[in-house]
Amino acid sequence: MLVVGGGFGGLTATRALSRAPAEVTLVDRGNHHLFQPLLYQVATGVLSEGEIAPPLRGVLHKQANARVLLAEVTGIDLEARTASAIGSDGAPHVLPYDTLVVAAGAGGSYFGHDEWEPFAPGLKNLGDALRVRARILGAFERADGSGDPGERTASLTFVIVGAGPTGVEVTGQISELARHALRPDYRSVDTASARIVLVEAGDTVLAGFPEGLQRRAAHDLDQMGVEIRLSSTATNIDPDGVDITDADGAKERIACRTVIWAAGVQASPLARTLGEAAGAEVDRAGRIAVQADCTLPGHPEVFAIGDMVSLDHLPGVAQPAIQEGHYVAKVIRARLGGDDPPPRFKYRDKGTMAVIGRNRAVVDAFGVKLGGRPALLAWAVIHIAYLVGWGNRFVTLLRWFMALAFRSRGERAFAVARPDRAAAVDDRA
Repeated sequence: MLVVGGGFGGLTATRALSRAPAEVTLVDRGNHHLFQPLLYQVATGVLSEGEIAPPLRGVLHKQANARVLLAEVTGIDLEARTASAIGSDGAPHVLPYDTLVVAAGAGGSYFGHDEWEPFAPGLKNLGDALRVRARILGAFERADGSGDPGERTASLTFVIVGAGPTGVEVTGQISELARHALRPDYRSVDTASARIVLVEAGDTVLAGFPEGLQRRAAHDLDQMGVEIRLSSTATNIDPDGVDITDADGAKERIACRTVIWAAGVQASPLARTLGEAAGAEVDRAGRIAVQADCTLPGHPEVFAIGDMVSLDHLPGVAQPAIQEGHYVAKVIRARLGGDDPPPRFKYRDKGTMAVIGRNRAVVDAFGVKLGGRPALLAWAVIHIAYLVGWGNRFVTLLRWFMALAFRSRGERAFAVARPDRAAAVDDRA
């Protein structure tokens, strides 16, 4: 049995098969499971990467029927029932399977403007988070070291594109850094003077949240000094700034050195590969349409789950992937035991949430809508429950307490690269 992807869906399915009479191989190009909802906290110095990315081998070391292979799956032959992969040493692998679970996830989409990516990194993996951290903290260093008022202003201007949960959370944490955490550390520049702009193509922040919580989040961001530009789109991004256009067609140039991309999602290329091979529909975001039991049409031995699939209009967040992982494991166990399969997959919506700043959060979960400190507490409890490993939970709680009580940021290390080496440093991050 082959599982592709060590994210929420793939790891959940693998662990749920621990007692199944099967040998499970989990393949991922990274050696860790990534708790993606907390990437923004790595990017803003609250947590270290190790606290949200436990090694897959460590997570599965007690599961006797599971092995981990560090490799990138590049193709799948449905007829031969094999997957092609490139190992960490560059060696090719051909991996046979009798049952295949593909949970390859998704990455960022720049809506046809991939040339913007070097100037506006997203937050989809650990490399992204470390790059964003270096951009944010480096901006304050540049401002402190510059004698040019124009350059200092541009360095202290931050533009975040996309006002979903990730965009709102990153925006709030940059404000916390600028207004509080970093302020005592700089002598020649007032970090609190930073300009933080949140750009959103829609007419509200946190689309998908209840209207009352949207208003609460917008109010909190405004109180934190954030400029919110609704019904506005980025039309160009370059090393010197961002061009935005509002709903009336008015254009504005924002000179800045730090742009963070939190808009748009594109499924893993494996979704399109599977779709073309199976004759399944693939939508504009590259997600493959699967059947009600998460299998590919005409291929009951192949399951696809998580952000790379289109099923019942589910959101691309952790919960659908986790629940699909549990469901697929039930189907596989039933087949192996000769039992009737469970009914079609049915998603249980456990809500949405976002942290904006100190004592500022919004939660819509289990029928309860909360804001402020109670929402922050609920957010913390829920996220701690899903972190993998008790050690991570303890350390993360301690870090959160320090950030909340003292507004401290313990993870602020980054290296300055010469301009001619910047691309190489980014590639290694």
